[in-house]
Amino acid sequence: MNNYVTASTIKTLREKKKMTQEQLANILSVSDKTVSKWETGGSLR
Repeated sequence: MNNYVTASTIKTLREKKKMTQEQLANILSVSDKTVSKWETGGSLR
């Protein structure tokens, strides 16, 4: 089983739920900039 979530998966799932990055960030108690980095793969390098 693959335990890794890719940047595109995060974005796709968020968009399917019709959520903004800010809304997801609030739920996860992180900043919207963090969510943006996850979705672009910036923090995964």
